[in-house]
Amino acid sequence: MHDIKMIRDDAAGFDAGLARRGILPLSCEILELDEQRRAALAKQQELQAERNAVSKKIGEAKRLKQDSAALEAEGARIRAEIEALDAEGPRLDGLLRDMLAKIPNLLDGSVPDGENEAANKLEKQFGAPRNFTFVPKEHFELGEALGLMDFAGAAKLAGARFTVLKGALARLERALGQFMLDTHTGEFGYSETVVPLLVNDVTMYGTGQLPKFAEDLFATTDGRWLIPTAEVPLTNLVAGGIIPVSKLPIRLTALSYCFRSEAGSAGRDVRGMLRQHQFSKVELVSITTPEQSWDEHERMTHAAETILERLGLLYRRMLLCTGDTGFSAAKTYDLEVWMPGQGTYREISSCSNTLAFQARRMNARYRAGEGKPDFVHTLNGSGVAVGRALIAVMENYQNEDGSITVPEVLRPYMGGLERITAA
Repeated sequence: MHDIKMIRDDAAGFDAGLARRGILPLSCEILELDEQRRAALAKQQELQAERNAVSKKIGEAKRLKQDSAALEAEGARIRAEIEALDAEGPRLDGLLRDMLAKIPNLLDGSVPDGENEAANKLEKQFGAPRNFTFVPKEHFELGEALGLMDFAGAAKLAGARFTVLKGALARLERALGQFMLDTHTGEFGYSETVVPLLVNDVTMYGTGQLPKFAEDLFATTDGRWLIPTAEVPLTNLVAGGIIPVSKLPIRLTALSYCFRSEAGSAGRDVRGMLRQHQFSKVELVSITTPEQSWDEHERMTHAAETILERLGLLYRRMLLCTGDTGFSAAKTYDLEVWMPGQGTYREISSCSNTLAFQARRMNARYRAGEGKPDFVHTLNGSGVAVGRALIAVMENYQNEDGSITVPEVLRPYMGGLERITAA
């Protein structure tokens, strides 16, 4: 959500920020509606003062036993105007709020210009590709040959874009999630949290999923939504509150299932478990002061990178361009992991700083000393996507006989198992 005062103070700067997003100027339309809203409020206050004055005159006339009919008629007229404005003010408030709620966050100056992912900027690369002595297979070929990945069974149960994992692959997915949680809580100070997988409209609105992205979500019949990421409930834990500055930064992590309808991805990545309706992910959320948030963004990204480095996976850090940065983010780093079976990099983590954009939607603030409360900054990142980490491990650690070597760091979570073979 945008600060209307900022738009009043720098309408040209606001429109320039929208232009970087490819959005036509909106400040005139916003400020016209804002002026109508403020005029209605001022008129309401003026009428209330008139009503109070007339009421005082009516009381005085009655005390002196004078005719008060004209004054009472004037009071009725004023009351009717106030009642009309009682409805008009909230209507204009709602229109302005709805308009602002659909406008994406303005981008940080360091975000490169560009229309799509081709303009994203390489910031870092870790590792080197493995020199295979055979043609590497894709994860679904490996999983099905092992008898541990069942797409037909999942389709029978739920339809397309679901997967049933069995045996050692199911345990490997669990091991990855536990390894990530242990690393983030033990080394980076994130507090492990278990969150609801169903949330209400207000919670989805707070982090920017509603109203714009309703078609990408799964809704229940009783007015709730399946979470697309644990970012939604984790970030909203501070909604409506005022946090003492001494409690910041707050760092939270959760391993949860995530649910996405993938409405805009028809026909994309239909093979295997790369793009699923249900998947598991370890989420990282930080709540900070404005002064801390950019350092926190780097720290969070490093935490996600640590997972990939300890798994021995080749990855690169990309700074997303203007045309590829998400709705709520002011700046985003994507971590992309190398998938040898596919011969390409795939996103496995996005780490974003939303500045005060989400906090303003949630009314989440902090207070330093006796000062006036100010909005916190919120950050979120994948630490990392567990399903995609499973794919990356399978493809990077595959052997010519179709078995999969378990990365050393995961073996304690696998009961010492060193190699996954056919069921």
